[in-house]
Amino acid sequence: MILHALNAYYNRLKEDNDVDIPLLGFSRQKIHFALVIDKAGNLLQPLDIRIVDKKKKFPKQLIVPAAVKKAAGIASNFLWDNIGYVLGNDTKGKPQRSLETFEAFKAHQHLIGDTIDDEGMKAVLLFLDSWQPENAPTLPYWEEMAEQNVVFQLDGELRFIHERPKIQQAWLRYIGEKSSEFVWKCLVSGIESPIARLHPAIKGVKNAQSSGASVISFNRQSFESYAKTQNYNAPVSETITFTYTTALNHLLNSNRQKIQIGDASTIFWTETKSKIEQFGSRIFGFEVEKDDEGDNKESDDRAVLKDVRDFLEAARDVKELPNIDERDVKFFILGLSPNVARVSVRFWHQSTVGDFQQKIGQHFRDLNIVRQFDNDPEFPSIWRLLRETAVLKKTDNISPLLSGALTRSIMTGASYPKSLLSAVINRIRADHSINYLRAAMIKACLNRNFEMGVQMGLDTERTDIGYRLGRLFAALERVQERANPDIKATIRDRCYGSASSCPRTMFSQLLRLKNHHVSKLEHKGEVVNFEKLISEIMSEINEFPGHLILEQQGLFSIGYYHQRAVFYKKSESKEV
Repeated sequence: MILHALNAYYNRLKEDNDVDIPLLGFSRQKIHFALVIDKAGNLLQPLDIRIVDKKKKFPKQLIVPAAVKKAAGIASNFLWDNIGYVLGNDTKGKPQRSLETFEAFKAHQHLIGDTIDDEGMKAVLLFLDSWQPENAPTLPYWEEMAEQNVVFQLDGELRFIHERPKIQQAWLRYIGEKSSEFVWKCLVSGIESPIARLHPAIKGVKNAQSSGASVISFNRQSFESYAKTQNYNAPVSETITFTYTTALNHLLNSNRQKIQIGDASTIFWTETKSKIEQFGSRIFGFEVEKDDEGDNKESDDRAVLKDVRDFLEAARDVKELPNIDERDVKFFILGLSPNVARVSVRFWHQSTVGDFQQKIGQHFRDLNIVRQFDNDPEFPSIWRLLRETAVLKKTDNISPLLSGALTRSIMTGASYPKSLLSAVINRIRADHSINYLRAAMIKACLNRNFEMGVQMGLDTERTDIGYRLGRLFAALERVQERANPDIKATIRDRCYGSASSCPRTMFSQLLRLKNHHVSKLEHKGEVVNFEKLISEIMSEINEFPGHLILEQQGLFSIGYYHQRAVFYKKSESKEV
């Protein structure tokens, strides 16, 4: 299903004149330098072709002859490669291997290029036959290009040598002759075709191998069956292998169709060209971008941000999508995680734009709670939510299983993962922080998973014991703060965990402590208001339970958060 969708996406991009996608036999690679040579094969100079952006240099993305899968052996590419292959020298400290890679590169160029009647190809062969690897360190830019990819350019031409028509035609003939001899029914197309023995590397998955990793790979005999070696165990035609890996690498190289969710590099696309496709990643990370609409932003970028906000507001408020008439268009989301030398599928979901709108809207309605501060995000990203469940709020501490399960819940409308509620409550107990994002997640879990009907703001009519005890705890803390304006650690820092899980013992002590704090208040009106509020909260509490289950602890947190929000919204008067 995934490969079929990616193959269809590639075929769509191939027909789009606005997209520069590699055709069969070619791949997009990061190239740093071009070696400029004359027709006699003399190296004139290395040319820095990197792109400068904000004083930083980035490699240029070029479409070159398809990369060979090197694994641990020596195998060269055609008319491009890293400097060790092309010049026989690098800074890796293995001179003998560098010489071996250079000889392999030279032999490969002769194998394909000897029959090509093209002055650019002849110039490359003359250069390789005369080049002395020991001269490489004397070249300009040597330190910068010592381990980078390079291509060739003929002096006086703007195009690179691998882009010359005769050379490209010869390359396509070569790879056609090298087609797999193993013919079988392709699992994706259902057509008997030459089956790919190895699949091209997937690049752009965070924390995966920098050289790329495989989605499909069989590299041990124990993984094989029926005497089929390597990827013949999962027969995918060479053509489909090229299209799905090219589409995948294209998406992983995109800024607008990729976002990081936990350990999963997550990509989005639609069946046909769609507005949603262009801001899919921003839908899940909008609050990171929404304040970047200053004068330094391009006007088209500001327009995209406005489209994102309009979409999210319409989805949350159950309104028609503005300027979008694509409800039945298929929508795909794929999360990929690193797994040693492979890439594993963390989650995969297929729906429609209309269904996506409904599910994302339900998610933000579930999260909707009174904000603690004005700059709290209306539409918090999945990453921001998950960070609140991690120790020290570090991304590396986010549970990979939780991130995948939460994303699936959002996309399918299913119950939130059971571990989400316990993870949030455990973090509150550990660091005593009940902020907007944590309260929003608890509310969402209670409403979706337990149908508790928790409101956005304070609900004075709600009688659940957990909610009432949370409100009471907030009121007692407020009395303490008013009685001791300079206090640094309140009862929340000292007693929250015990009060929210085993209230019977703790609240009897807190109520006695309250009497001491009330006696220190200077204004009689403030005393009356506090006593009135505490009496109103306790009117529905017949006894303090010995223990609160997880859902009741969640209500405790919500009650506390709601009551605190009311205190902060009130006037700065000394009265409550």
